[in-house]
Amino acid sequence: MIKAVIFDLDNTLLDFMTMKSSAVNAGVRGMKEAGLNVDTDETIKHIFDIYNEKGYEYQEVFDDFIKQKIGHLDYRILASAIMAYRKSKEANLMLYPNVNRTLFMLSKMGLKLGVVSDAPSREAWLRLCYVNLHHIFDAVVTFDVTGVHKPLPVPFLKVTELLDIPPEEMIMIGDWPERDVIGAKEVGMMTAFAKYGDTFGTEYSGADFDLNDIYELISIVNKINNS
Repeated sequence: MIKAVIFDLDNTLLDFMTMKSSAVNAGVRGMKEAGLNVDTDETIKHIFDIYNEKGYEYQEVFDDFIKQKIGHLDYRILASAIMAYRKSKEANLMLYPNVNRTLFMLSKMGLKLGVVSDAPSREAWLRLCYVNLHHIFDAVVTFDVTGVHKPLPVPFLKVTELLDIPPEEMIMIGDWPERDVIGAKEVGMMTAFAKYGDTFGTEYSGADFDLNDIYELISIVNKINNS
Protein backbone atom coordinates (compact mmCIF):
# COMPACT_ATOMS: atom_id res chain seq x y z
CA MET A 1 0.00 0.00 0.00
CA ILE A 2 1.38 3.41 -1.00
CA LYS A 3 0.47 6.22 1.38
CA ALA A 4 3.10 8.82 0.36
CA VAL A 5 4.86 9.85 -2.83
CA ILE A 6 8.29 11.46 -2.50
CA PHE A 7 9.95 13.45 -5.27
CA ASP A 8 13.40 14.68 -6.05
CA LEU A 9 13.19 18.32 -7.15
CA ASP A 10 15.61 19.17 -9.96
CA ASN A 11 15.15 17.24 -13.22
CA THR A 12 12.22 15.40 -11.67
CA LEU A 13 9.64 18.12 -11.04
CA LEU A 14 11.58 21.03 -12.54
CA ASP A 15 13.54 21.11 -15.80
CA PHE A 16 16.64 22.30 -13.94
CA MET A 17 19.29 21.77 -16.62
CA THR A 18 17.38 23.68 -19.29
CA MET A 19 17.02 26.56 -16.84
CA LYS A 20 20.68 26.40 -15.81
CA SER A 21 21.95 26.35 -19.39
CA SER A 22 19.74 29.29 -20.41
CA ALA A 23 20.72 31.29 -17.34
CA VAL A 24 24.47 30.71 -17.83
CA ASN A 25 24.17 31.75 -21.47
CA ALA A 26 22.40 34.93 -20.37
CA GLY A 27 25.07 35.61 -17.73
CA VAL A 28 27.82 35.31 -20.33
CA ARG A 29 25.97 37.73 -22.62
CA GLY A 30 25.67 40.11 -19.68
CA MET A 31 29.43 40.02 -19.07
CA LYS A 32 30.18 40.64 -22.73
CA GLU A 33 27.73 43.55 -22.88
CA ALA A 34 29.54 45.00 -19.85
CA GLY A 35 32.81 44.98 -21.81
CA LEU A 36 34.43 41.62 -21.03
CA ASN A 37 36.14 40.34 -24.17
CA VAL A 38 35.62 36.55 -24.11
CA ASP A 39 34.58 33.75 -26.44
CA THR A 40 31.02 32.70 -25.63
CA ASP A 41 31.39 28.94 -26.04
CA GLU A 42 34.69 28.79 -24.18
CA THR A 43 33.26 30.88 -21.35
CA ILE A 44 30.16 28.72 -20.99
CA LYS A 45 32.36 25.62 -20.82
CA HIS A 46 34.62 27.28 -18.23
CA ILE A 47 31.64 28.20 -16.05
CA PHE A 48 30.23 24.67 -16.18
CA ASP A 49 33.69 23.35 -15.30
CA ILE A 50 33.49 25.45 -12.13
CA TYR A 51 30.00 24.11 -11.40
CA ASN A 52 31.19 20.54 -11.92
CA GLU A 53 34.00 21.14 -9.44
CA LYS A 54 32.08 23.07 -6.78
CA GLY A 55 28.47 22.00 -7.29
CA TYR A 56 25.56 23.36 -9.31
CA GLU A 57 24.31 25.44 -6.38
CA TYR A 58 27.64 27.31 -6.09
CA GLN A 59 26.74 31.00 -5.78
CA GLU A 60 30.06 32.61 -6.74
CA VAL A 61 30.65 31.02 -10.11
CA PHE A 62 30.81 34.36 -11.96
CA ASP A 63 33.10 35.81 -9.29
CA ASP A 64 35.52 32.93 -9.80
CA PHE A 65 35.39 33.15 -13.57
CA ILE A 66 36.01 36.91 -13.68
CA LYS A 67 38.94 36.69 -11.26
CA GLN A 68 40.46 33.83 -13.24
CA LYS A 69 39.98 35.71 -16.50
CA ILE A 70 41.21 39.22 -15.65
CA GLY A 71 42.99 38.73 -12.31
CA HIS A 72 40.59 40.75 -10.17
CA LEU A 73 36.86 41.11 -9.51
CA ASP A 74 35.20 43.78 -11.66
CA TYR A 75 31.88 44.46 -9.96
CA ARG A 76 30.31 46.11 -13.00
CA ILE A 77 30.88 42.94 -15.01
CA LEU A 78 29.79 40.76 -12.09
CA ALA A 79 26.55 42.69 -11.55
CA SER A 80 25.73 42.49 -15.27
CA ALA A 81 26.25 38.72 -15.22
CA ILE A 82 24.17 38.18 -12.08
CA MET A 83 21.23 40.31 -13.24
CA ALA A 84 21.12 38.63 -16.65
CA TYR A 85 21.38 35.20 -15.01
CA ARG A 86 18.57 35.90 -12.55
CA LYS A 87 16.18 37.24 -15.19
CA SER A 88 16.77 34.23 -17.42
CA LYS A 89 16.46 31.84 -14.46
CA GLU A 90 13.03 33.17 -13.54
CA ALA A 91 11.87 33.07 -17.16
CA ASN A 92 13.07 29.52 -17.81
CA LEU A 93 12.34 27.68 -14.57
CA MET A 94 9.47 25.42 -15.62
CA LEU A 95 7.75 22.25 -14.54
CA TYR A 96 7.83 19.16 -16.70
CA PRO A 97 4.59 18.37 -18.52
CA ASN A 98 1.80 16.95 -16.35
CA VAL A 99 3.48 17.74 -13.02
CA ASN A 100 0.60 19.89 -11.72
CA ARG A 101 -1.95 17.38 -12.97
CA THR A 102 -0.11 14.49 -11.31
CA LEU A 103 0.33 16.24 -7.96
CA PHE A 104 -3.34 17.24 -7.93
CA MET A 105 -4.46 13.68 -8.63
CA LEU A 106 -2.15 12.17 -6.00
CA SER A 107 -3.38 14.66 -3.41
CA LYS A 108 -7.00 13.95 -4.37
CA MET A 109 -6.29 10.25 -3.81
CA GLY A 110 -5.44 11.10 -0.19
CA LEU A 111 -1.68 10.55 -0.45
CA LYS A 112 0.94 12.56 1.39
CA LEU A 113 3.47 14.35 -0.84
CA GLY A 114 7.10 15.07 -0.04
CA VAL A 115 10.36 16.31 -1.53
CA VAL A 116 13.87 15.02 -0.80
CA SER A 117 16.45 17.25 -2.48
CA ASP A 118 20.20 17.76 -2.25
CA ALA A 119 19.67 21.49 -2.91
CA PRO A 120 20.16 23.99 -0.06
CA SER A 121 16.93 25.03 1.65
CA ARG A 122 16.98 28.58 0.29
CA GLU A 123 17.38 27.50 -3.32
CA ALA A 124 14.90 24.63 -3.06
CA TRP A 125 12.18 26.84 -1.59
CA LEU A 126 12.85 29.63 -4.09
CA ARG A 127 12.40 27.17 -6.94
CA LEU A 128 9.21 25.79 -5.41
CA CYS A 129 7.87 29.32 -5.02
CA TYR A 130 8.79 30.26 -8.60
CA VAL A 131 6.56 27.46 -9.92
CA ASN A 132 3.87 27.90 -7.25
CA LEU A 133 4.37 24.51 -5.59
CA HIS A 134 5.31 25.80 -2.14
CA HIS A 135 1.88 24.92 -0.65
CA ILE A 136 1.61 21.44 -2.15
CA PHE A 137 4.02 19.33 -0.13
CA ASP A 138 3.54 17.95 3.35
CA ALA A 139 7.31 17.67 3.95
CA VAL A 140 10.38 19.11 2.22
CA VAL A 141 13.79 17.71 3.16
CA THR A 142 16.83 19.57 1.81
CA PHE A 143 20.57 19.33 2.35
CA ASP A 144 20.37 21.96 5.10
CA VAL A 145 17.86 19.87 7.03
CA THR A 146 20.12 16.80 7.34
CA GLY A 147 23.62 18.01 6.40
CA VAL A 148 24.19 15.01 4.13
CA HIS A 149 23.50 14.16 0.51
CA LYS A 150 21.66 11.25 -1.06
CA PRO A 151 22.15 8.27 -1.33
CA LEU A 152 22.90 8.26 2.40
CA PRO A 153 19.75 7.06 4.20
CA VAL A 154 19.38 10.07 6.51
CA PRO A 155 17.36 12.32 4.12
CA PHE A 156 15.01 9.47 3.23
CA LEU A 157 14.50 8.51 6.85
CA LYS A 158 13.88 12.16 7.73
CA VAL A 159 10.96 12.42 5.31
CA THR A 160 9.45 9.23 6.76
CA GLU A 161 9.75 10.79 10.22
CA LEU A 162 8.12 14.06 9.14
CA LEU A 163 5.24 12.31 7.39
CA ASP A 164 4.94 9.59 10.07
CA ILE A 165 4.65 6.93 7.39
CA PRO A 166 6.93 3.87 7.15
CA PRO A 167 9.25 3.74 4.12
CA GLU A 168 7.60 0.53 2.89
CA GLU A 169 4.46 2.58 2.22
CA MET A 170 6.28 5.21 0.13
CA ILE A 171 7.49 5.50 -3.45
CA MET A 172 10.43 7.75 -4.36
CA ILE A 173 10.72 9.36 -7.80
CA GLY A 174 14.04 10.77 -9.03
CA ASP A 175 16.22 11.28 -12.09
CA TRP A 176 19.56 10.14 -10.61
CA PRO A 177 19.63 6.37 -9.97
CA GLU A 178 22.91 6.45 -8.02
CA ARG A 179 21.36 8.83 -5.50
CA ASP A 180 17.56 8.64 -5.66
CA VAL A 181 16.99 4.98 -6.45
CA ILE A 182 19.82 3.43 -4.44
CA GLY A 183 19.19 5.61 -1.38
CA ALA A 184 15.44 5.04 -1.35
CA LYS A 185 15.75 1.29 -1.86
CA GLU A 186 18.22 1.08 1.02
CA VAL A 187 15.60 2.26 3.48
CA GLY A 188 12.82 0.12 1.98
CA MET A 189 10.96 2.52 -0.32
CA MET A 190 9.62 1.58 -3.72
CA THR A 191 11.25 3.58 -6.51
CA ALA A 192 10.49 5.14 -9.88
CA PHE A 193 13.06 6.56 -12.28
CA ALA A 194 12.21 9.91 -13.91
CA LYS A 195 13.46 8.88 -17.33
CA TYR A 196 11.98 12.05 -18.86
CA GLY A 197 14.47 14.13 -16.82
CA ASP A 198 17.54 11.91 -17.28
CA THR A 199 20.69 13.84 -18.26
CA PHE A 200 23.11 10.92 -17.95
CA GLY A 201 21.91 8.60 -20.73
CA THR A 202 20.95 5.95 -18.19
CA GLU A 203 20.34 2.54 -19.72
CA TYR A 204 19.42 0.64 -16.54
CA SER A 205 18.00 2.55 -13.60
CA GLY A 206 17.51 -0.28 -11.13
CA ALA A 207 14.18 1.26 -10.14
CA ASP A 208 10.92 -0.63 -9.73
CA PHE A 209 9.41 1.53 -12.47
CA ASP A 210 10.74 3.77 -15.27
CA LEU A 211 8.62 6.81 -16.11
CA ASN A 212 8.49 8.37 -19.58
CA ASP A 213 5.91 10.81 -18.24
CA ILE A 214 5.32 11.70 -14.61
CA TYR A 215 1.57 11.10 -14.97
CA GLU A 216 2.30 7.38 -15.29
CA LEU A 217 2.59 7.47 -11.49
CA ILE A 218 -1.19 7.59 -11.19
CA SER A 219 -1.76 4.21 -12.79
CA ILE A 220 1.20 2.72 -10.90
CA VAL A 221 -0.13 3.84 -7.52
CA ASN A 222 -3.66 2.75 -8.37
CA LYS A 223 -2.46 -0.68 -9.46
CA ILE A 224 -0.42 -1.20 -6.29
CA ASN A 225 -3.10 0.09 -3.93
CA ASN A 226 -5.88 -1.88 -5.58
CA SER A 227 -3.99 -5.16 -5.79
